[in-house]
Amino acid sequence: MTTSPLIRPLSDLTGGYGSLNAFAAVKGSGGARAFIEFLDSVFDGQENPEAHAVDTDGLLIHAEVRIGDSCLMVVDSKPDWPFTPALLQVNVTDCDEILRRAQAHGARIITGTAPFYGGSSLARFVDPWSNVWWLFGPAIEGAPEPTWDPDEVTEESVVHETICRAMRELAPPR
Repeated sequence: MTTSPLIRPLSDLTGGYGSLNAFAAVKGSGGARAFIEFLDSVFDGQENPEAHAVDTDGLLIHAEVRIGDSCLMVVDSKPDWPFTPALLQVNVTDCDEILRRAQAHGARIITGTAPFYGGSSLARFVDPWSNVWWLFGPAIEGAPEPTWDPDEVTEESVVHETICRAMRELAPPR
């Protein structure tokens, strides 16, 4: 794989930022502070206290949470900002354990752990703030890898059907 000369592998900023870092604008119950607690409980996320900044209206304007070797930046969505769900992918060692933790903290499972392409497994959930999470884990021992032929008319797979349904039904948090 070649890399673009326009993309830097690491940022000059401290804290281990990568070439690309996601940002989640959080609306809903407990706001960004509750979302950060969710990240800690589900993914063992660690907030960087030095990056925690509160705006003049009392809402969190910037926070950073380390999940593995990545940084997820978090902000409270302002009242006049539109709902914008984050769509996030995390590589994990145990999809079922992450699903268990997420569900225990109010998440709704979209796709239970299933075999996925490339010898991996996949699971998905929607968190209480309506962000959609893709979990990629190790292959399920003994499970056949799914196949897909775009030229063949076949029944929609559970993996495909569940995300399409979830995205159609996605709504702002209450």
